[in-house]
Amino acid sequence: MSIRTIAYIGIGIMGRGMVGNLVGAGFEVKAYNRTAERAEALRERGATVSTSIEEAVQGADVVIYCLSDDAAVEAVVWGEGGLLSCVSAGQVVIDMTTVHPDTSLRQHEAFAELGAPFLDAPVFGSKNEAAQGGLWIVVGGDEEVFERVRPVLEPLSETLHYMGGPAKGSSMKLVGNLVVAMQLEALGEAMVLAQKAGLDPRSVLEVLHVTDFKSPIFDGVGAALLRRDFETNFALKLMLKDANLISRFAQDLNSPIPGAAAARETIKGAVNQGWGEENASALIKMLELQGAAEVKA
Repeated sequence: MSIRTIAYIGIGIMGRGMVGNLVGAGFEVKAYNRTAERAEALRERGATVSTSIEEAVQGADVVIYCLSDDAAVEAVVWGEGGLLSCVSAGQVVIDMTTVHPDTSLRQHEAFAELGAPFLDAPVFGSKNEAAQGGLWIVVGGDEEVFERVRPVLEPLSETLHYMGGPAKGSSMKLVGNLVVAMQLEALGEAMVLAQKAGLDPRSVLEVLHVTDFKSPIFDGVGAALLRRDFETNFALKLMLKDANLISRFAQDLNSPIPGAAAARETIKGAVNQGWGEENASALIKMLELQGAAEVKA
């Protein structure tokens, strides 16, 4: 199968970068976004802007979407004028959204009835990685289909990981996001404790950078915390969405996640304080607030 044309649905923080990289790799990309003005900037990068999902999908070899949550996927796939009404047999459909594995399984089944192979292929990384083609992609579905569309995924990614059959990509994404949430919680707790202990935060981060428990998250987020920079790469409200998915997924499997449950409460509290539109690292503000309240008490 020679892949030439790609339909890309949903032009958000991630989509802009991914579409640019697909165009740069030589693919013809037809982009559609419900809020049309978000897609207009992609014309300058060489993409075609479609006025409907159906128009974007028509004639495409591969259909890709990376949306905000399960509800958005429901609307794009099952809604009026959605993908199930216009995808044809033989077109490969790839969902790169972070969703519950049950949503991925439902999509596998729905597209299989149309004769359209489906992959759940969520990504690790955010705005910068999407723009630079440096995402880490985890894939579930038929391995032969995965290999067939590898040339499409490679321009988007630093690494590709085939995880197994249907919904295994979505499952891996939630496993990974559990680790991310707990690292952010750990960094936040550590930095608040260090401040209370009178340690220089820059010196603390220097130690975290060289020890055997170092992490790129500690480096990147830690430096931003020093600047009090909460510019959004991955919104805190989306991290809460993921934390809720992880909680539900673990409950489904009767798997203990006490650490993740604590991180979820911190994230929830920060969103309730009105910081949901800020970067996920803004959860530290909740820990700082709790620490200040304890001192006053």
